[in-house]
Amino acid sequence: MRRPAKEELGQARVPVASTSCFVDAAKTWMAGPSPAMTERGTRTEIHRRQFIALVGGAAAAWPLAARAQQTAMPAVGFVSGRSPGSDGYLVEGFRRGLRENGFSEGQNVALEFRWADGQLDRLPAMMAELIERKVAVLFAGAADVAAGAVRVASAIVPVVFATGSDPVETGLVASFNRPGGNLTGVSVITNILWPKRIEILREFLPTTPLIALLVNPTNLAHLSATRELNGAARKLGQEVLILPASVEADFEIAFAALMEKRATALIVSDDALFTNRRDVLAALAARHAVPAIYGRREFASAGGLMSYGASTLDQYYQSGVYVGRILRGAKPADLPFLLPTKFELTLNLRTAKALGLEVPPTLLARADEVIE
Repeated sequence: MRRPAKEELGQARVPVASTSCFVDAAKTWMAGPSPAMTERGTRTEIHRRQFIALVGGAAAAWPLAARAQQTAMPAVGFVSGRSPGSDGYLVEGFRRGLRENGFSEGQNVALEFRWADGQLDRLPAMMAELIERKVAVLFAGAADVAAGAVRVASAIVPVVFATGSDPVETGLVASFNRPGGNLTGVSVITNILWPKRIEILREFLPTTPLIALLVNPTNLAHLSATRELNGAARKLGQEVLILPASVEADFEIAFAALMEKRATALIVSDDALFTNRRDVLAALAARHAVPAIYGRREFASAGGLMSYGASTLDQYYQSGVYVGRILRGAKPADLPFLLPTKFELTLNLRTAKALGLEVPPTLLARADEVIE
């Protein structure tokens, strides 16, 4: 990961609210549809505003006595939209980052895990629960679909978050070099990768008339992803079909539209819903014999044809480093938001063979990992 080179304006520090206020607000908010996702993926601004208003109305300095009441062993809250069974290696990367700053789980730091198992509307309540338990720092995965909760949580505790989008564009931080407030983190921002992903697909299929892009319209990054991909496609004279999917039930509909329009290849955008359901998406691509490229290596491991993107393992390791630095006294506002420097190309030769595709030697030579 690298620090961004461009200096930008900072942001005033966010006022701190009481823990009980946050929890009460979270319960009120969760009584209605989630701000990140409703049944059909429509943002519910009324409930989001109620949540933020409840917290903001009671905002005040969190008493120093409350911090003093924390146990000698600080607790770190770890919230993920994914599952522990599939993400054990990411947790180990996070722990490694902590250890490099002198913190070992069970010795001088406790980790409190909350896993949404793909039910992303549970994320705000999980964050509220960890705030109530007075964690010293909160790590938040799936920030793209729980941005409101992440922002409000930072009014109480320092927050390090992982995201696949531009956190400045989505309004989570003021700038990369000076995040401001009580938030910082690590992005696997992928907008710069769209031209490369199209090029890789076209190496497999040089005469592809129509490529489909699967996006989640409830993800804050989907508009910029669509814009960047369309821009890259125009330069190559490539036609693109946009397929929306905000819940798993939409997958079948999207693939039906792909077949109807006769798209011959698929790009799956980076999204927590898609990552959680990677087995389903890989199986659908196989059933419809559609070559697909994904942003994370987990898709290729699950049977997808190939992936090209930033290292998720490195993202979690760097997040652990930042959490450790905050536990040692660093302020999130002084920790520049990190951008990826390492990108991985993974090829699944079994899937290529099943699709009747011959892997170009140039791609094989460039691959960081080949699944045979």
